[in-house]
Amino acid sequence: MNFVAIIPARGGSKGIIGKNKKLLLGKPLIQYTLDAALASSQLKLIIVSTDDQEIADLCLARNVEVQFRPEHLCGDLVPTLPVLQHVLLNSKIDYDAVLTLQPTSPLRTSQHIIEAVTLFKQNQEADSLVSVVKVPHNFSPESLMKMEGNYLFNYLDVDPILRRQDKKTYFARNGAAIYITKRQQLEKSILGGKIIGYEMSAIDSLDIDTMEDWEMAELILSKDYKIPEE
Repeated sequence: MNFVAIIPARGGSKGIIGKNKKLLLGKPLIQYTLDAALASSQLKLIIVSTDDQEIADLCLARNVEVQFRPEHLCGDLVPTLPVLQHVLLNSKIDYDAVLTLQPTSPLRTSQHIIEAVTLFKQNQEADSLVSVVKVPHNFSPESLMKMEGNYLFNYLDVDPILRRQDKKTYFARNGAAIYITKRQQLEKSILGGKIIGYEMSAIDSLDIDTMEDWEMAELILSKDYKIPEE
């Protein structure tokens, strides 16, 4: 199978100004994703979709192809699917599946990309894949409560004090560190059909959305962070 990676990277951001090109420990945030994609050796082509010349220059300096978006695809409310479709429509390339790599996941490595692609290749009937993280047991539906008036009630009709080992295991998308979508599926959605989950650790799943996320990424990448023992 031929895999193409698309990195959507606008210049603007509401939460953190200029997030995708802001320096994280001396490197623009997007560079972490570029480095991981380039080192994975699994991709026929890497394309960055942007509306920002500075981001474009960063990518071109690393010999990564850049496509500028039309104005109607530059807003912060524009979904990712039409951005991908625009890139593919304007790229004369032969591909079987697309990896969508958001630049807000700096702890996603080349090894994650390799493992996700390998898993997808092994499941030939799958239409898409998404990276996921295991939901902590205290955030599972069995543990959730809702406020009615002045009192809390269980969200589900279950024993309010279930042991951890008695709760079901759930997974959540981890900020879209990795999407893989077959060509035919991309006509409708990024994620759909028969979906594979590629599990990543809670640390590697960090998705930068707020300054608190940014500070956590700095701490982890600085090597001063010790992963808690189970």
